[in-house]
Amino acid sequence: MTRMKWNPLDYLFPSRCVVCDDVTNRPGDHVCDKCRHQIVYIKEPYCLKCGKQLNREGKEYCDDCKKSRHLFDQGTALYDYGSMADSLFRFKYGGRMEYAVFYGKDLYEKKARWLEMIRPDALVPVPIHFTRMKSRGYNQAQLIARELSRHSGIPVNEKLIKREVRTRPLKNLSHAERQNNLKRAFKICQNDVKLNTIVVIDDIYTTGSTIDSMTEVLMEAGICRVNFITLTIGRGI
Repeated sequence: MTRMKWNPLDYLFPSRCVVCDDVTNRPGDHVCDKCRHQIVYIKEPYCLKCGKQLNREGKEYCDDCKKSRHLFDQGTALYDYGSMADSLFRFKYGGRMEYAVFYGKDLYEKKARWLEMIRPDALVPVPIHFTRMKSRGYNQAQLIARELSRHSGIPVNEKLIKREVRTRPLKNLSHAERQNNLKRAFKICQNDVKLNTIVVIDDIYTTGSTIDSMTEVLMEAGICRVNFITLTIGRGI
């Protein structure tokens, strides 16, 4: 009989489901049995520019990417936002930093081929302002990037760019307000940037204002191609 490997800490500190936050059915699991089929992954057809789920075959770009000029090269996302909104909220504001272990592994398993195609020199997490870092205690994008790096072997560069301005929360702002809010928000921290292609890591993509604002600064520093991966994304049309 094969002996099962177990860790006593799994029983003292049981894993919580990243979807519903209940204790999982088995030690070490990150998703409970009842929630496994509730996660909605982004799949074809999706926008070739930002990665939003499209509603019908034959379309190549979502309406937003048709009418807006985005500066980044290409983006992709893992989950439909609606299916993981509660999970993301607990991860971002509720101290559930351990969710990053599952997110990073899932990102790698689903996006390894995309990463091989992009061949980035580094993963760059979207920075948060130091005051927000002080109050929250962690940067959720940084945690995701570290876990993805652990699986992919792609290095994380956490000191390339910083958020110079504490911007207002973007969720209730219009597209124009988001753009104005993010003007001069980011600043390169290195004088000699020797990176050709990077992948920006964030938790959610909505209008692309944050990624575009970062891309503008990164390209001015000499980076040729800026792509992104986010955990979640809204749906396109």
